[in-house]
Amino acid sequence: MSMTDVQTETDPDGECDRPRAPADQRLYINRELSWVEFNRRVLDEALDASHPLLERIKFLAIFANNLDEFFMIRVAGLQRQRLEGSVGTHPDGMTPHQQLTEIRKALIPLLQSAEQCWNDELLPSLDRAGIRIRQVAELDQVSRGRLRQLFESDIFPVLTPLAFDTSHPFPFISNLSLNLAIIVRDPENGDRFARLKVPVGIYPRLIAIPPDAEGSQASPCVREFVFLEDLIAANLDMLFPGLVVLEAYPFRITRNADQEIEEDEASDLLTAVEESVEMRRVGQPVRVEVERAMPETRCDFVARHLGVGKEMIYRNDGPIGMADLMQLASLPRPEHRDPPFYPAVPPALAAEEDPFAAIRRGDILLYHPYDSFTPFITFLQRAASDPDVLAIKMTLYRVGPNSPVVDALMEARENGKQVTALIELKARFDEENNIGWARALERDGVHVVYGLVGVKVHAKVCMVVRREPSGIVRYVHLGTGNYNPGTARVYTDIGLFTVDSSIGADVSDLFNFLTGYARISRYRRLLVAPVSLRSGLLSRIEREIEVHRAHGNGHIAFKMNALVDRDCINALYRASEAGVRVDLQVRGICCLRPGIPGLSERITVSSIVGRFLEHSRIYYFRNGGDEEILSGSADLMPRNLDRRVEILFPFNDPAIRGVVAHQILDIHLQDTAKARRLRADGSYERVIPENGAEPFDTQAWMIDHRGEWFTAAGQNDGSLKPREFC
Repeated sequence: MSMTDVQTETDPDGECDRPRAPADQRLYINRELSWVEFNRRVLDEALDASHPLLERIKFLAIFANNLDEFFMIRVAGLQRQRLEGSVGTHPDGMTPHQQLTEIRKALIPLLQSAEQCWNDELLPSLDRAGIRIRQVAELDQVSRGRLRQLFESDIFPVLTPLAFDTSHPFPFISNLSLNLAIIVRDPENGDRFARLKVPVGIYPRLIAIPPDAEGSQASPCVREFVFLEDLIAANLDMLFPGLVVLEAYPFRITRNADQEIEEDEASDLLTAVEESVEMRRVGQPVRVEVERAMPETRCDFVARHLGVGKEMIYRNDGPIGMADLMQLASLPRPEHRDPPFYPAVPPALAAEEDPFAAIRRGDILLYHPYDSFTPFITFLQRAASDPDVLAIKMTLYRVGPNSPVVDALMEARENGKQVTALIELKARFDEENNIGWARALERDGVHVVYGLVGVKVHAKVCMVVRREPSGIVRYVHLGTGNYNPGTARVYTDIGLFTVDSSIGADVSDLFNFLTGYARISRYRRLLVAPVSLRSGLLSRIEREIEVHRAHGNGHIAFKMNALVDRDCINALYRASEAGVRVDLQVRGICCLRPGIPGLSERITVSSIVGRFLEHSRIYYFRNGGDEEILSGSADLMPRNLDRRVEILFPFNDPAIRGVVAHQILDIHLQDTAKARRLRADGSYERVIPENGAEPFDTQAWMIDHRGEWFTAAGQNDGSLKPREFC
């Protein structure tokens, strides 16, 4: 197969030629099924007995949380398309109905594996570790009595059973709420249905069994818990006095959370976002989870009144809403967790009281979480108090709670600096948090911009403007990750400090675009979406093809979170056809099919799911030996390239460029412990070490060698030799 075999048609916007379905369906893996494969790799970590016990539970909770978001956004979108009668096909040739069918078919065995993992492996292992998940019915009378007292005093007053009969409509059930479907028998009126919301969030999902009078449970080393819904079900007689409780089954519904924000019609963006968040509670149901023991008649009753079909019902053998198991993963049991490690602080910033002087001496690379995020916080705090700093401008996407970044911005404003913060209110599932920070910053006098109408601002940029004897100097930090100390401990992300004047000028232009009416059509060093990022990457791929044809040895290596964009995929196919070697490491969704004879046989795709979330983006072009490497906030998805403000930045310093290429990118491409290799059919296989070698774990290697890469130009002591691409 060749790219010349694919029919094309001109994009209506005149942007480029795009493949036309169905002729191109052989070339693309379905986006949603690729995501399911990604979550399978997350589940694989929960199934991996080599992980400490609580880390396995953490991965199981992440698997479940990922699935909740997948249903709220992606499945909801497909169901909406189906209801609207859409028959248009996606690049892979599948209709919305076909995709929903295949998604369910792929998910059922995954859910069964997750439930089996919990019931047969994790629960017994927890018991052996002294963390016991009990059922109320199996407890002795004394323990049940203590729990009943706890229920009566603390939980009972909060509960509100809702009846359903001729005078009571079927109760509204909010998104992701855990509920009990209860059947009670009234001596006068017969069997009745009631719904009871389980107050998860007000109370933890797992309730510790109170200690006895001596202050201990079965053993000082043993902790015993019951699920909140089990505790409530065991004491329903207190809620229905005079009635007989016949049945009680937990269930949960997932609603469409992908609400459209009517930005053009809103008087202000903040109000529009607040309204869209509230609408998530009442979106159309897209999934109903029920306990497997719930009789078919009861299940049909709930489904009928929720207006969902049987294909939306998922029966569970394990606890419903396994994302709540993160409570167990957070228990203070270090012997059942990964060994702690301490991130490095680059010597240039650790030994230098003045971070501005250190950055002036040369660009500084940070690679989190192996390098500490503290130097950035210190830099910002120093900028807030430095009398020579005139202004601070930065973008904020996912800030997190108790943010020292926000505190520093507030302090800077109190010290008379000009402070501008662009807070992206539309950051999905962080809207409420970001609205709170936006209002707090505004109260302190910070100039807050609520993003832009029609696009999300996803770029990660911070600029400090300082008056120095030589004139005004712009200190810039560019990164791949959010300015969030919490995620910086578990996400792998790249950050760069620089005083490069061209980059500083570009960042100034970018902020003028974000905060004012400036329309910048060209940038000096940065690639900026939606202006120049797509064309800049595509032109570099074409350049690599031409250089390879002239001189050979062409090589492209990309590391990213997702590869969906057809233009980029087709360009990589053309590179492979021309003989360019293409190594891709895509953590999540990948719609490119590697290994197709005559088309993509020179393309390899791998994915790493491990202790840390691989989140950095690196775009490497050999360029005839004059290597060019870009990094930044953008994945290769249409939304990133066309509907977001993103940046990619270059590494100007040759030493840092070598480290990114050979001590970060190449090391990750060599992983044989956590890496999975994508096959042409869309499935993944483990990467097996060659010649019986020990598996090579990239993240473990990075922990052992943290802080050994260059931190500034000219500061390598010679002990670290660049590796060649394998």
